Amino acid sequence: MHSTRRSILAGLGAGGLAVAGVARPVAAQSARPEGSAFRPVQPPVPTEAPAGKVEVIEFFWYGCPHCNALEPAVKAWARQLPPDVAFRKVHVPWQVQAHQQLFYTLDALGKADELGDRVFAAIHTDRQRLDTPEAMADLLARHGVDRKQFLDAYSSFGVRAKVQRATQLAAAYKVDGVPMFGVAGRWVTAPSMAGSNAEALKVVDALVDRARKGG
Repeated sequence: MHSTRRSILAGLGAGGLAVAGVARPVAAQSARPEGSAFRPVQPPVPTEAPAGKVEVIEFFWYGCPHCNALEPAVKAWARQLPPDVAFRKVHVPWQVQAHQQLFYTLDALGKADELGDRVFAAIHTDRQRLDTPEAMADLLARHGVDRKQFLDAYSSFGVRAKVQRATQLAAAYKVDGVPMFGVAGRWVTAPSMAGSNAEALKVVDALVDRARKGG
């Protein structure tokens, strides 16, 4: 349910990027001690959401099979969010690090939401590593993205700044595995902590409500 730095590096050492399978969600445990499904962030992290909104961040990696498995549920959940919740995705800087730059290039081009599924499918279904800008450009060109525009954005200062900010944010939240959710700069939860993908999203909702109430 959780890709960690250690498991990612072990997968790479065993013969390449471990993207072939999709892990099945672990059944939720019915009797969890209070707080075991999430942990506080110390010190709290400043949020970027507008005043009056609760920020929720999904930390993820394109190469993570668990993130790929979670994506449909996250999309369905995000479509039903109330207006006082500000949700965004943050790509972690783990292997393959070029994937982080790919995400922020797509974000800069306004294509991250539209083409995220294509990237996941290329890696996890078609077994493409997408570890060079040229390989990325080849894929995206098949989906209507101008190659030169993509490559120019990929190497731009603006994208590098977004990559640096995302790396700093992951460190501030002490992200040690993905997928993981940060809520209001104060808590983190994950499927591995909550017991399943569905339970993790329920914990996120509960933490959002707690943040609303000043808890």
